Amino acid sequence: MEKTCHCERSVAIANYASYSVKYAIASSFLLAMTWVYVYKQYLSFKLSAFDFKFFIMDDINFFDKVYQVARLIPVGRVTSYGAIASYLGTKGSSRMVGYAMQAAGKVVPKVPAHRVVNRQGLLTAKFHFGGNLMAELLEGEGVKVIDDQVQDFKTVFWDPNIELAL
Repeated sequence: MEKTCHCERSVAIANYASYSVKYAIASSFLLAMTWVYVYKQYLSFKLSAFDFKFFIMDDINFFDKVYQVARLIPVGRVTSYGAIASYLGTKGSSRMVGYAMQAAGKVVPKVPAHRVVNRQGLLTAKFHFGGNLMAELLEGEGVKVIDDQVQDFKTVFWDPNIELAL
């Protein structure tokens, strides 16, 4: 009988455990930074007491609201962080929308985070997708991207304040 080494399995388990710890630390750090940002906005009077309550005490947390809006973006269209923030009634919180998009990778059901760009149509989050994946996903949906810039941005821009108006 041949003896087998379980070293490879042990290394794989150690690597997974290391990844899990790193992911937990990164997630906790991101959540802490998000709340620090919200609190600073509140203290500097950029968020009203109502807005602060909106972030902290609502039944559905802010990230989930962002994900709900992002899931409504049609294929072949893009929107901006600021447009989503404005639609949610928190106009000055586009950075928070960016944090939500950054954390959207593990959310179920999936969130089409690649359809959210900055206000000039730049793919500022492309590094979170790795390589050119964000541009490739958009181009696969018919959105033309050149040098990390959405072309015909005004034509493909989807404004939730207009499109979802009652």
